[in-house]
Amino acid sequence: MLGTKARKVQLPLGERIKTRRKELGLTLQQLAARSELSAPFISQAERDLTTPSLVSLLALAKALEVDLSYFMQIPDNTNIVHRADNPRRIEVDSPVKYFDLSSQLENRQLDIILMRIPPGHEFPIDQRNGEDMLYLLEGELFATAGQTETILKAGDSMHFDSRLPHSARNISNREAVLLYVGTPSVFSAK
Repeated sequence: MLGTKARKVQLPLGERIKTRRKELGLTLQQLAARSELSAPFISQAERDLTTPSLVSLLALAKALEVDLSYFMQIPDNTNIVHRADNPRRIEVDSPVKYFDLSSQLENRQLDIILMRIPPGHEFPIDQRNGEDMLYLLEGELFATAGQTETILKAGDSMHFDSRLPHSARNISNREAVLLYVGTPSVFSAK
């Protein structure tokens, strides 16, 4: 997959989507079919009128034949120790704040991400090969995985096959803090 670092820093997210779509000679409808997202949604994303979720960005990355990192700034730091006073924020247009706790190991197999999820935020339904583990540090989340629906409170966790349709929603009136561990890595180290 293509990972164009110079372009991703210079162009807004919408322009990166549009530029790559045009490089591949795709129409909005063709990209919609490839990504299983709607053409109006992609059009709004290209004009920066909406912010794609991480799940939507994964679908776009696959359809546009680029790494997810094409859409965001992921530190190239290969340190294996992370200090609390220097968090590595994953820069992506989202109300959720993502912090990368993984190291940039070559051929990394998993992601370890701390998420700060605002009240009311709902993740779209996701489904892909691999495993997910959710460990809630603060707040409450309504989480689903297949037929399982539960409310996670601080200290609760879920580990499941991510081929099951799954989602989560912050049902509280305060920020939820979630530790996510998942395979395979969607933030491939370079």
